[in-house]
Amino acid sequence: METRVAEKKWRKRTLNNRPLKPETLMMGYGYDPMLSEGSLKPPQFQTSTFVFKSAQDGKDFFATIQGRRKLGPDEEPGLIYSRFNNPNLEVVEDRLALWDEAETSLLFASGMAAISTALLAYLRPGDIILQSRPIYGGTETLIHSILPEFGISQVAFEAEHGPEAVMKAAEEARKKGRVGAIFIETPANPTNALVDISVARKASELLTVDNKRPPVIVDNTMLGPVYSTPLLYGADIVVMSLTKYVGGHSDLIAGGASGSKAMLAPVRRMRSTLGTMADSHTAWLLMRSLETLKLRMEAGAANASKVAGFLRDHPKIDNVWFLDFLPEDHPDRPIHEKQNKSAGSTFSFEVKGGEAAAFRLLDALQVIKLAVSLGGTETLASHPAAMTHSGMPAEELAKYSITPGLIRISIGIEDPDDLIADLSQALDQV
Repeated sequence: METRVAEKKWRKRTLNNRPLKPETLMMGYGYDPMLSEGSLKPPQFQTSTFVFKSAQDGKDFFATIQGRRKLGPDEEPGLIYSRFNNPNLEVVEDRLALWDEAETSLLFASGMAAISTALLAYLRPGDIILQSRPIYGGTETLIHSILPEFGISQVAFEAEHGPEAVMKAAEEARKKGRVGAIFIETPANPTNALVDISVARKASELLTVDNKRPPVIVDNTMLGPVYSTPLLYGADIVVMSLTKYVGGHSDLIAGGASGSKAMLAPVRRMRSTLGTMADSHTAWLLMRSLETLKLRMEAGAANASKVAGFLRDHPKIDNVWFLDFLPEDHPDRPIHEKQNKSAGSTFSFEVKGGEAAAFRLLDALQVIKLAVSLGGTETLASHPAAMTHSGMPAEELAKYSITPGLIRISIGIEDPDDLIADLSQALDQV
């Protein structure tokens, strides 16, 4: 958009020198109603292309988007084509950056689109990616099946083995070649295993070659933006599936990446080239969802605490992987207390009796839905070993405690007593 004086008003983050909270800014930040006929909510800009006021504007806008021209201090990038930018995407990106405490954000067509684009922006043939384990099955497939076809290999460390494992893996990776990126998922899907982001940052600094430090990319899908802010602890880029908590209604697919303008510049360029951005309607839906993000996540987290407590005390349950249940002497406990503001609403539990028992429980649920994904208003339950992580070898599943009896549950905003009653009657049939 061209420079407008009013922009300073609709990007204002303070009131009489008082910082405004993100939940307040979600109602209007990044949008001036007077630029859209006074519409209270941003309309959907369902258009592929944008009309230039002049040929010079067209020239300047293209030069800016392609990096040949720098913007002035109060200048906005002009609108060209929705593969590059769109008002709906820009509003969501402005607001997502507030939750992530980032300089800027980018919107993608899915969480995997965000992850893939970020990695492809930084990795080159011959590079090594240093990764944590366990991670989401889709990311695992990307790193282990797709990237090797481009000459990119991996070195992994186990989240449960702590800082020593990270540094040992970093040294191993350094001996194999240039480390192009460090990718971690914390909390990990589905076990909620934690990685100390500051340790990953230390590894990144040790892997610096020719003044180039591999970026620390953190997948924050499992806990979400309200309860985890990886950029504050040493991450360079935080990625997540916005399908989950941010979308929140199980009716869209989207992803996001947040960080500094400098770190996201190659990611933005890669996104524009590959065309992995979200569409305007998805962005419009995300604007709606962002307004209630904190309310939904707080309700889900409160419900999850009650449900997890019920499961922990049930005789047919072996383990409950809920972050607030970590013993005081557990090595993940200080990481949780440092990095996370809550245990969130997604966790896993292990049913006695293996896959057969887990399947009987899942099939007996009446209120809780049997489906993959998480972070929606409704409670969902799934079987990681048979579903989201089914592409992993059996020995790998066992190694990361993704057992045949493991069920992942994402708690929604229903009445928690109703959810407990549903689980109770299902467990009676196990």
